[in-house]
Amino acid sequence: MNIPPFLTPGDTIAIVSTARKITMDEIEVAVKVISDWGLNVKVGKTVGLENNQYAGYDEDRAIDFQNFLDDTNVKAILCARGGYGTVRMVDSLDFLKFVEDPKWIIGYSDITVLHGHIHANYGIPTLHATMPISFKDFNEDSSTIQSLKRGMFGESLDIDFSSNELNIAGECKGELIGGNLSVLYSLLGSPSDVDSNGKILFLEDLDEYLYHIDRMMINLKRSGKLKNLAGLLLGGMTDMNDNEVPLGKSAEEIVLEHVKEYGFPVAFGFPAGHPPSENVAMIFGKEVKLSISDKCSLQYC
Repeated sequence: MNIPPFLTPGDTIAIVSTARKITMDEIEVAVKVISDWGLNVKVGKTVGLENNQYAGYDEDRAIDFQNFLDDTNVKAILCARGGYGTVRMVDSLDFLKFVEDPKWIIGYSDITVLHGHIHANYGIPTLHATMPISFKDFNEDSSTIQSLKRGMFGESLDIDFSSNELNIAGECKGELIGGNLSVLYSLLGSPSDVDSNGKILFLEDLDEYLYHIDRMMINLKRSGKLKNLAGLLLGGMTDMNDNEVPLGKSAEEIVLEHVKEYGFPVAFGFPAGHPPSENVAMIFGKEVKLSISDKCSLQYC
Protein backbone atom coordinates (compact mmCIF):
# COMPACT_ATOMS: atom_id res chain seq x y z
CA MET A 1 0.00 0.00 0.00
CA ASN A 2 1.38 3.35 -1.11
CA ILE A 3 0.55 5.50 1.94
CA PRO A 4 1.03 9.27 1.52
CA PRO A 5 3.56 10.80 3.91
CA PHE A 6 1.99 12.41 6.96
CA LEU A 7 2.44 16.14 7.34
CA THR A 8 4.98 17.92 9.51
CA PRO A 9 5.10 21.60 10.54
CA GLY A 10 6.26 23.72 7.63
CA ASP A 11 4.53 21.57 5.02
CA THR A 12 2.06 23.07 2.57
CA ILE A 13 -1.61 22.14 2.28
CA ALA A 14 -3.89 23.37 -0.51
CA ILE A 15 -7.58 24.25 -0.21
CA VAL A 16 -9.70 23.90 -3.35
CA SER A 17 -13.37 23.51 -4.20
CA THR A 18 -14.28 20.60 -6.45
CA ALA A 19 -18.01 21.13 -6.06
CA ARG A 20 -20.17 24.01 -4.84
CA LYS A 21 -19.03 27.62 -4.80
CA ILE A 22 -17.44 29.06 -1.68
CA THR A 23 -15.97 32.41 -0.69
CA MET A 24 -12.73 33.30 1.03
CA ASP A 25 -14.73 34.63 3.99
CA GLU A 26 -16.27 31.18 4.47
CA ILE A 27 -12.89 29.48 4.86
CA GLU A 28 -10.94 32.12 6.79
CA VAL A 29 -11.56 30.37 10.14
CA ALA A 30 -10.14 27.14 8.72
CA VAL A 31 -7.15 28.92 7.17
CA LYS A 32 -6.29 30.51 10.52
CA VAL A 33 -6.64 27.27 12.49
CA ILE A 34 -4.62 25.23 10.02
CA SER A 35 -1.93 27.94 9.85
CA ASP A 36 -1.75 27.87 13.66
CA TRP A 37 -0.92 24.15 13.34
CA GLY A 38 2.31 25.19 11.60
CA LEU A 39 1.21 24.46 8.05
CA ASN A 40 1.44 26.75 5.04
CA VAL A 41 -1.93 27.16 3.33
CA LYS A 42 -2.33 27.70 -0.40
CA VAL A 43 -5.82 28.69 -1.48
CA GLY A 44 -6.87 27.52 -4.93
CA LYS A 45 -8.34 29.71 -7.65
CA THR A 46 -11.70 27.96 -7.30
CA VAL A 47 -12.29 29.66 -3.94
CA GLY A 48 -14.30 32.69 -4.99
CA LEU A 49 -15.16 31.44 -8.47
CA GLU A 50 -18.83 31.17 -9.35
CA ASN A 51 -20.79 29.45 -12.11
CA ASN A 52 -24.35 29.18 -10.84
CA GLN A 53 -24.01 26.81 -7.87
CA TYR A 54 -20.54 25.56 -8.82
CA ALA A 55 -17.07 26.90 -7.92
CA GLY A 56 -16.43 27.86 -11.53
CA TYR A 57 -16.85 25.69 -14.59
CA ASP A 58 -15.96 21.99 -14.57
CA GLU A 59 -12.71 22.82 -16.36
CA ASP A 60 -11.81 25.44 -13.74
CA ARG A 61 -12.25 22.96 -10.89
CA ALA A 62 -10.35 20.21 -12.70
CA ILE A 63 -7.40 22.50 -13.52
CA ASP A 64 -7.21 23.85 -9.96
CA PHE A 65 -7.21 20.36 -8.47
CA GLN A 66 -4.77 19.05 -11.08
CA ASN A 67 -2.28 21.83 -10.41
CA PHE A 68 -2.12 20.86 -6.74
CA LEU A 69 -2.04 17.13 -7.55
CA ASP A 70 1.09 17.77 -9.62
CA ASP A 71 2.74 20.27 -7.25
CA THR A 72 5.38 18.34 -5.30
CA ASN A 73 5.52 21.09 -2.68
CA VAL A 74 1.87 20.49 -1.75
CA LYS A 75 1.61 17.58 0.71
CA ALA A 76 -2.19 17.47 1.07
CA ILE A 77 -5.30 18.75 -0.69
CA LEU A 78 -8.19 19.73 1.56
CA CYS A 79 -11.47 20.13 -0.28
CA ALA A 80 -13.22 23.31 0.82
CA ARG A 81 -16.77 21.96 0.82
CA GLY A 82 -19.15 19.46 -0.68
CA GLY A 83 -22.50 20.10 -2.29
CA TYR A 84 -22.41 18.67 -5.80
CA GLY A 85 -20.01 18.78 -8.71
CA THR A 86 -16.96 16.59 -8.05
CA VAL A 87 -18.24 13.81 -10.29
CA ARG A 88 -18.46 16.30 -13.16
CA MET A 89 -14.67 16.82 -13.21
CA VAL A 90 -13.14 13.61 -11.82
CA ASP A 91 -12.67 11.97 -15.23
CA SER A 92 -10.65 14.98 -16.41
CA LEU A 93 -7.99 14.38 -13.75
CA ASP A 94 -4.63 12.72 -14.42
CA PHE A 95 -3.39 10.84 -11.36
CA LEU A 96 -0.02 9.75 -12.82
CA LYS A 97 2.10 12.10 -10.69
CA PHE A 98 -0.14 11.50 -7.68
CA VAL A 99 0.56 7.76 -7.87
CA GLU A 100 4.29 8.41 -8.11
CA ASP A 101 4.23 10.96 -5.28
CA PRO A 102 1.00 10.47 -3.26
CA LYS A 103 -0.45 13.11 -0.97
CA TRP A 104 -3.45 13.19 1.33
CA ILE A 105 -6.78 13.97 -0.32
CA ILE A 106 -9.16 15.15 2.39
CA GLY A 107 -12.90 15.73 2.61
CA TYR A 108 -16.28 14.06 2.93
CA SER A 109 -19.82 14.22 1.49
CA ASP A 110 -19.48 14.97 -2.26
CA ILE A 111 -15.74 14.22 -1.89
CA THR A 112 -16.81 10.57 -1.64
CA VAL A 113 -16.31 10.69 -5.43
CA LEU A 114 -12.56 11.21 -4.96
CA HIS A 115 -12.31 8.63 -2.17
CA GLY A 116 -14.04 6.07 -4.34
CA HIS A 117 -12.15 6.88 -7.52
CA ILE A 118 -8.73 6.79 -5.87
CA HIS A 119 -9.42 3.54 -4.02
CA ALA A 120 -10.97 1.82 -7.02
CA ASN A 121 -8.13 2.70 -9.38
CA TYR A 122 -4.99 3.35 -7.33
CA GLY A 123 -5.38 1.80 -3.87
CA ILE A 124 -3.94 4.86 -2.12
CA PRO A 125 -5.40 5.80 1.30
CA THR A 126 -7.36 9.04 1.66
CA LEU A 127 -8.66 10.96 4.66
CA HIS A 128 -12.42 11.22 5.26
CA ALA A 129 -12.69 14.28 7.50
CA THR A 130 -14.29 17.65 8.03
CA MET A 131 -13.78 20.50 5.57
CA PRO A 132 -13.20 24.27 5.86
CA ILE A 133 -16.89 25.13 5.34
CA SER A 134 -17.68 23.24 8.57
CA PHE A 135 -15.01 24.75 10.86
CA LYS A 136 -17.50 27.40 11.99
CA ASP A 137 -19.79 24.64 13.32
CA PHE A 138 -17.26 23.21 15.79
CA ASN A 139 -15.00 24.38 18.57
CA GLU A 140 -11.32 24.17 17.67
CA ASP A 141 -10.84 21.63 20.48
CA SER A 142 -13.68 19.40 19.27
CA SER A 143 -13.06 15.82 18.19
CA THR A 144 -14.11 16.85 14.67
CA ILE A 145 -11.34 19.44 14.26
CA GLN A 146 -8.69 17.73 16.36
CA SER A 147 -9.11 14.38 14.60
CA LEU A 148 -8.50 16.11 11.26
CA LYS A 149 -5.26 17.43 12.72
CA ARG A 150 -4.29 14.01 14.09
CA GLY A 151 -5.08 12.37 10.79
CA MET A 152 -2.92 14.78 8.81
CA PHE A 153 0.00 14.54 11.23
CA GLY A 154 -0.11 10.75 11.55
CA GLU A 155 -1.34 10.54 15.13
CA SER A 156 -3.73 7.85 16.35
CA LEU A 157 -7.31 7.88 15.06
CA ASP A 158 -8.40 4.90 17.17
CA ILE A 159 -11.75 5.65 18.77
CA ASP A 160 -14.10 4.25 21.37
CA PHE A 161 -17.74 5.08 20.77
CA SER A 162 -21.13 4.43 22.32
CA SER A 163 -23.11 1.25 21.85
CA ASN A 164 -26.52 1.34 20.18
CA GLU A 165 -29.53 -0.90 20.72
CA LEU A 166 -29.67 -1.67 16.98
CA ASN A 167 -26.06 -2.90 16.83
CA ILE A 168 -25.14 -6.39 15.69
CA ALA A 169 -22.31 -7.44 18.00
CA GLY A 170 -19.05 -8.98 16.83
CA GLU A 171 -15.50 -8.29 15.74
CA CYS A 172 -14.06 -7.98 12.26
CA LYS A 173 -11.04 -6.73 10.36
CA GLY A 174 -10.96 -5.19 6.94
CA GLU A 175 -10.06 -2.22 4.81
CA LEU A 176 -12.19 0.81 5.68
CA ILE A 177 -14.10 2.31 2.75
CA GLY A 178 -17.27 4.29 2.11
CA GLY A 179 -18.61 7.79 2.55
CA ASN A 180 -21.88 9.42 1.61
CA LEU A 181 -24.55 6.85 0.74
CA SER A 182 -26.17 8.95 -2.01
CA VAL A 183 -22.82 9.53 -3.69
CA LEU A 184 -21.75 5.88 -3.42
CA TYR A 185 -25.10 4.91 -4.95
CA SER A 186 -24.44 7.28 -7.86
CA LEU A 187 -21.00 5.72 -8.49
CA LEU A 188 -22.27 2.14 -8.91
CA GLY A 189 -21.09 0.66 -12.20
CA SER A 190 -18.71 3.58 -12.90
CA PRO A 191 -14.87 3.68 -12.90
CA SER A 192 -15.12 5.10 -9.35
CA ASP A 193 -17.11 2.16 -7.94
CA VAL A 194 -15.24 0.56 -5.02
CA ASP A 195 -14.97 -3.20 -4.48
CA SER A 196 -16.59 -3.88 -1.10
CA ASN A 197 -15.71 -7.56 -0.69
CA GLY A 198 -14.12 -8.27 2.70
CA LYS A 199 -14.16 -4.59 3.67
CA ILE A 200 -15.72 -2.49 6.40
CA LEU A 201 -18.17 -0.03 4.88
CA PHE A 202 -18.93 3.36 6.43
CA LEU A 203 -22.12 5.18 5.40
CA GLU A 204 -23.64 8.57 6.24
CA ASP A 205 -26.13 10.89 4.57
CA LEU A 206 -27.90 14.23 4.78
CA ASP A 207 -31.31 15.63 3.83
CA GLU A 208 -32.64 12.52 2.09
CA TYR A 209 -36.14 11.11 1.99
CA LEU A 210 -36.44 7.87 3.90
CA TYR A 211 -37.76 6.03 0.88
CA HIS A 212 -34.63 7.17 -1.00
CA ILE A 213 -32.53 5.56 1.74
CA ASP A 214 -34.52 2.36 1.27
CA ARG A 215 -34.11 2.47 -2.51
CA MET A 216 -30.36 3.04 -2.27
CA MET A 217 -29.86 0.25 0.26
CA ILE A 218 -31.85 -2.15 -1.93
CA ASN A 219 -29.64 -1.23 -4.88
CA LEU A 220 -26.49 -1.84 -2.86
CA LYS A 221 -27.95 -5.19 -1.86
CA ARG A 222 -28.99 -6.19 -5.39
CA SER A 223 -25.58 -5.08 -6.70
CA GLY A 224 -23.84 -7.46 -4.29
CA LYS A 225 -22.20 -4.66 -2.32
CA LEU A 226 -23.48 -5.83 1.06
CA LYS A 227 -23.36 -9.61 1.23
CA ASN A 228 -19.56 -9.98 1.43
CA LEU A 229 -18.82 -7.07 3.77
CA ALA A 230 -16.66 -7.72 6.83
CA GLY A 231 -18.65 -5.13 8.77
CA LEU A 232 -20.70 -1.96 8.55
CA LEU A 233 -20.46 1.43 10.30
CA LEU A 234 -23.38 3.81 10.10
CA GLY A 235 -22.67 7.44 10.92
CA GLY A 236 -24.97 10.43 11.01
CA MET A 237 -28.21 10.21 9.05
CA THR A 238 -28.92 13.89 9.41
CA ASP A 239 -32.13 15.82 8.67
CA MET A 240 -33.98 12.89 7.12
CA ASN A 241 -37.34 13.60 5.47
CA ASP A 242 -40.53 11.58 5.26
CA ASN A 243 -43.62 11.71 3.06
CA GLU A 244 -47.08 12.72 4.23
CA VAL A 245 -47.81 9.00 4.44
CA PRO A 246 -44.91 7.83 6.68
CA LEU A 247 -42.54 5.11 5.57
CA GLY A 248 -42.71 3.69 9.07
CA LYS A 249 -39.00 3.22 9.74
CA SER A 250 -36.06 5.43 10.66
CA ALA A 251 -33.00 5.54 8.41
CA GLU A 252 -31.17 3.31 10.88
CA GLU A 253 -34.00 0.76 10.87
CA ILE A 254 -34.01 0.75 7.07
CA VAL A 255 -30.29 -0.02 6.97
CA LEU A 256 -30.65 -2.77 9.56
CA GLU A 257 -33.48 -4.38 7.61
CA HIS A 258 -31.26 -4.79 4.57
CA VAL A 259 -28.07 -6.04 6.27
CA LYS A 260 -29.16 -8.14 9.25
CA GLU A 261 -29.46 -11.37 7.24
CA TYR A 262 -25.72 -11.40 6.54
CA GLY A 263 -24.61 -11.64 10.16
CA PHE A 264 -21.56 -9.37 9.98
CA PRO A 265 -21.00 -6.82 12.79
CA VAL A 266 -22.92 -3.56 12.41
CA ALA A 267 -22.45 -0.39 14.46
CA PHE A 268 -24.97 2.44 14.47
CA GLY A 269 -24.33 5.98 15.66
CA PHE A 270 -20.66 6.18 14.71
CA PRO A 271 -19.60 9.80 15.32
CA ALA A 272 -19.06 10.90 11.72
CA GLY A 273 -21.29 12.75 9.29
CA HIS A 274 -22.73 16.19 8.59
CA PRO A 275 -23.10 18.88 11.26
CA PRO A 276 -24.39 19.05 13.90
CA SER A 277 -23.09 15.46 14.15
CA GLU A 278 -19.51 14.93 15.18
CA ASN A 279 -17.31 14.11 12.19
CA VAL A 280 -14.23 12.28 13.36
CA ALA A 281 -11.54 11.67 10.76
CA MET A 282 -11.06 8.21 9.24
CA ILE A 283 -8.40 6.83 6.93
CA PHE A 284 -10.11 5.12 4.02
CA GLY A 285 -8.06 2.35 2.45
CA LYS A 286 -6.41 1.37 5.75
CA GLU A 287 -7.11 -1.92 7.53
CA VAL A 288 -9.00 -1.52 10.80
CA LYS A 289 -10.41 -3.71 13.55
CA LEU A 290 -14.03 -3.07 14.47
CA SER A 291 -15.26 -4.35 17.85
CA ILE A 292 -18.96 -4.10 18.72
CA SER A 293 -20.36 -5.15 22.11
CA ASP A 294 -21.35 -3.20 25.23
CA LYS A 295 -18.29 -1.13 24.33
CA CYS A 296 -17.47 -0.28 20.73
CA SER A 297 -14.13 0.63 19.17
CA LEU A 298 -12.43 1.19 15.85
CA GLN A 299 -8.68 0.56 15.82
CA TYR A 300 -6.20 0.91 12.98
CA CYS A 301 -4.03 -2.14 12.29
